[in-house]
Amino acid sequence: MVAIKAHQANAFLKSPSATCRAVLLYGTDSGQVSERARELAARWAGSETPPGEVVRIDEPDLEQDPERLVVELQTMPMFGGPPIVRTTLGRRLKAVDVAALLEGDRMSGRLVVEAGNLKPDDAFRALFEKSPSAAAVACYGDSMQDLGGLVQEVLGAHGARISPEARQLLLSRLGADHALSRGEIEKLALFAHGKPVIEIEDVEDVVGDAAELAVDRVVSATVAGEMGRALVELDRVVASGEGPQTIIVILQSHFLRLHRVRAAMAGGKSLDEAVRGLRPPVHFKQKAAFEAACRRWSEPRLAAALTRIARAAHAARRTSALDGLLTERLIAELARLAASAEERPPRR
Repeated sequence: MVAIKAHQANAFLKSPSATCRAVLLYGTDSGQVSERARELAARWAGSETPPGEVVRIDEPDLEQDPERLVVELQTMPMFGGPPIVRTTLGRRLKAVDVAALLEGDRMSGRLVVEAGNLKPDDAFRALFEKSPSAAAVACYGDSMQDLGGLVQEVLGAHGARISPEARQLLLSRLGADHALSRGEIEKLALFAHGKPVIEIEDVEDVVGDAAELAVDRVVSATVAGEMGRALVELDRVVASGEGPQTIIVILQSHFLRLHRVRAAMAGGKSLDEAVRGLRPPVHFKQKAAFEAACRRWSEPRLAAALTRIARAAHAARRTSALDGLLTERLIAELARLAASAEERPPRR
């Protein structure tokens, strides 16, 4: 049918063409992809008479029964409306199977597919862009106008009002990830429940800077040895515009602070004394996680980690075209190093 650009997505999804039977939602903003998929599936189900049923089919379902998605889309229930099948693009979902359904007009139900960022020549993206009964919708994060609408939507649902100054500050702290932005606004609305108007002080108390929070999540997952989560968060941060070399610098700073604590402990200080001696001090909300990292990482492991970080930083400066790959490899190495170390209580 058509390739729906990011700025056209909201209008299209509110009122998709009656001939559209399948939609692919793809892009760098996984939160936006997921939310739009959920809303579209619900909208399609509600538009049927009788209402259709939303059926979720994931990779494990297709591993057990490779024909499950095709059968579901071709089956008209005895009771109720046609099925709305929601799935995620994976190795078990074949473009050729979906193409056969679209070309032969064999679909009783409708299909919503979620995916990550896809190149223009990707087989699935090309299929949905060219088929007369399908559409591919790009999801590359919220513009400032989108964020303004999201603030109005979420706060309005809570019956909350916000001053113009507080709204401006809130928008400046929200990032490109739709799901994370919604979560921050929801948190603010709950915090300010009962207040006549949300003011600047409320935003400052509750909503952190999105870029800083996102990088913090990369760092915390890395030092905890959670490689999968660290790499997912890294993708989100880079997609929002943060430079890979900046992330390496922040990692280096964090590991230096851990190393200072372990060195102070080796000199006779307790963990608590060593942490309290850091400047700037560790934020109280991060203190427990920071102390856990100090227990996990020994001084020799921290020295090894800092050596790897220094090498990666040097390589990234020399070959900036590869800085993303170098950062990803560094985080994977550090997370593996963390995972191989058991958290140990400090000797003092």
